[in-house]
Amino acid sequence: MELNSVGQITNSVRSNKDSGIFVKWSEQIELINAIISGILIGFGWFFESQGNDTVSIPLFILAFVIGGYAKAKEGIVETIAEKNLNVELLMIFAAVGSAMIGYWTEGAILIFIFAISGALETYTMNKSQREISALMSLQPEEALLIENGNESRVHVSSLHIGDTILVKPGERIPTDGIIVTGKTNIDQSAITGESMPVERESNDEVFAGTVNGNGSITVTVTKKSTETMFQKILDLVQSAQSEKSPSQQFIEKFEGTYVKTVLALVAIMMVLPHFALGWSWNETIYRALVLMVVASPCALVASIMPATLSAISNGARNGLLFKGGVHLEQLSKTKVVVFDKTGTLTKGEPTVTDIIVSDTVDADSFYEAVLSIENQSNHPLAKAIVAKIQRDYPKRIANMTSVDEKSGFGVSAVLNDINWKIGKADFVGRREALVYENKVSEKFAKEGKTIVYVVREEQIVGLLALKDVVREEAKSAIYTLRQNGIKTIMLTGDSKSTAEAIATELQVDHFIGECLPEDKVNEIKALKEKYGNVTMIGDGINDAPALATSDVGIAMGEGTDVALETADIILMKNELSKLTKAVKLSKKMNRIVKQNIVFSMAVIALLICSNFIQVLDLPLGVIGHEGSTILVILNGLRLLRGN
Repeated sequence: MELNSVGQITNSVRSNKDSGIFVKWSEQIELINAIISGILIGFGWFFESQGNDTVSIPLFILAFVIGGYAKAKEGIVETIAEKNLNVELLMIFAAVGSAMIGYWTEGAILIFIFAISGALETYTMNKSQREISALMSLQPEEALLIENGNESRVHVSSLHIGDTILVKPGERIPTDGIIVTGKTNIDQSAITGESMPVERESNDEVFAGTVNGNGSITVTVTKKSTETMFQKILDLVQSAQSEKSPSQQFIEKFEGTYVKTVLALVAIMMVLPHFALGWSWNETIYRALVLMVVASPCALVASIMPATLSAISNGARNGLLFKGGVHLEQLSKTKVVVFDKTGTLTKGEPTVTDIIVSDTVDADSFYEAVLSIENQSNHPLAKAIVAKIQRDYPKRIANMTSVDEKSGFGVSAVLNDINWKIGKADFVGRREALVYENKVSEKFAKEGKTIVYVVREEQIVGLLALKDVVREEAKSAIYTLRQNGIKTIMLTGDSKSTAEAIATELQVDHFIGECLPEDKVNEIKALKEKYGNVTMIGDGINDAPALATSDVGIAMGEGTDVALETADIILMKNELSKLTKAVKLSKKMNRIVKQNIVFSMAVIALLICSNFIQVLDLPLGVIGHEGSTILVILNGLRLLRGN
């Protein structure tokens, strides 16, 4: 799907919603056909063992057609389009060759194994593409345009640079622009990953897809809908996912060479031995068909798939979701792990960490006033303060009171004939705030905390410090990674002071603050050039481009849908401690896969040589071929064990 315009993708989202059931069914049909093929093979094998070829052969033919149709079509289409042979065709040829010499079961099993792997690949690809389209639902389709004092609803694609739009409280901002009038706080987590809403007023920049807080603002459009920061996120994800990894490119080159080599050997075997070695035509053709069977890549396929599925199952039991063996392979090569801050290293929500109450005020009246006033607000800081007081001082009851809220600064109210103010330093008096309690605000600021002051009758009587607190397991996870020689880096959209405080607390090797999605992508690319394999861990929409650009993208399980679908690995329970287990499992899987590949190729080479010197009959060839397949499967199943 091309991401040429907002309208195109929005229409695509609508189309997917209207035909969701059909889409889901059509994506499952390849897997369903593979399963049906397997069932038919089972019945065919049973009747064949009873000597009833009249029933078994038609069942095997049906299994060939139903299970092999998709891969055969794919192989033929790709061969015609790319003018290069592939393993899909070789598998079909090998299966047909087996049937031609009477070994229907072996041929059908080859088809079944390949059909299953193809179905899983198709399903994963389609699901990823759907989620990229669904991302557009976060950007409004319409905007409230102001022309000559009149308001009118228009589609965002019709907005031009210089137009003025009105954004009301609680609405998503439809396009990038500059605030003309008004003051508000804006939730920019979708773009920057900042945990706290940021204050915005005249001449400040705002981004499409972010959420306006409690103030109405007018905005001058500075970018077309196809050029917004939000659209750039989509383009970056799409571009990164379309790039082929070096491993994938190598496999594709090897595939074409392997198929051509096998088919060339089969063609030679059908003619040359008759003239050069004096073999009979029956013997020559027989040996060529045996070669076709024993040289088929069944064992090679089995070298990877069972090991991969076993590792995935092992991971699932331990809170890890892997989306494919290639990501497991890449994870073992990781040199650098890049962390997003908000929601990844931290919990992603403000928490009250410190409360200071002056001796000049009664503690009961202090908590009663703060609870009653902050309970009237929906601001994230107010919610955190209310939750803290209700949890630690459960006897406090919030009284209904009217408050006067000054957007971006704080609130004031009269409670029991006493004037109260709660807010930032500029709201209560910066000079008094900075010297309060022996300049304690400086200490809290260095720790990356947000400070809310409480004023009673024009006198500061207390403060509350809030912070997006670090996850308990983050320190140990970073320590373990560093002990294993893996560098740790934190990228965040938060301010440099906040980033520095968190980085110091966690002892990461390096950090960069105030990163937009584009900056994160550029940093990932630079790290890849410097260190090689890079893993990125994030949870937000703004992390999706970086997740897609990295060699391995890891998402927190409670992250956004787009991050979950863009990532290659998901920590299902948001436990960073599982990351080190994922690395260990990755290395073990790589070791087993390499063992399987070397063993299976050695067996294939031995069978080919034995066939050529006429000491291998077809039954022994099948036993050797299928026996090696069973052995590599059993070796792969070892990954099911352990934690």
